[in-house]
Amino acid sequence: MADAFTEAGPVYGPFFGVMGAASAIIFSSLGAAYGTAKSGTGIAAMSVMRPELIMKCIIPVVMAGIIAIYGLVISVLIVSSISTAPTYTLYKGFLHLGAGLAVGFSGLAAGFAIGIAGDAGVRGTAQQPRLFVGMILILIFAEVLGLYGLIVAIYLYAK
Repeated sequence: MADAFTEAGPVYGPFFGVMGAASAIIFSSLGAAYGTAKSGTGIAAMSVMRPELIMKCIIPVVMAGIIAIYGLVISVLIVSSISTAPTYTLYKGFLHLGAGLAVGFSGLAAGFAIGIAGDAGVRGTAQQPRLFVGMILILIFAEVLGLYGLIVAIYLYAK
């Protein structure tokens, strides 16, 4: 009977790496989708009153989409380094799981923040155009939350 644990790593070690890759893309894409949908409804409501501001106020949707790219990058990095069980250690699997969760959950949070701030920002900009710069600053602070997760994920991946 074969032992489930070899000297180099257990046979279930790659499972954690795969879960890290899946977590990275799933959660960051969920955040990006929420941010896009929430900001998009704000743009649709705003464009009824001020259709000339549609292209200017599309920035929250673009910023939400960038969040998914962070998850995609980490997911591809993790998948490219997953190997078969004897050479893929449990330690490496846990590092990859942590990297995926870090970028995934921070992307989810950033997407929520971008969606809510973008929705309110574009609606406010339609009524008072001077709010545009403030909206952009708030969106930058929301976007950087996802960037923090990407930085931690890259650091964990490179360990």
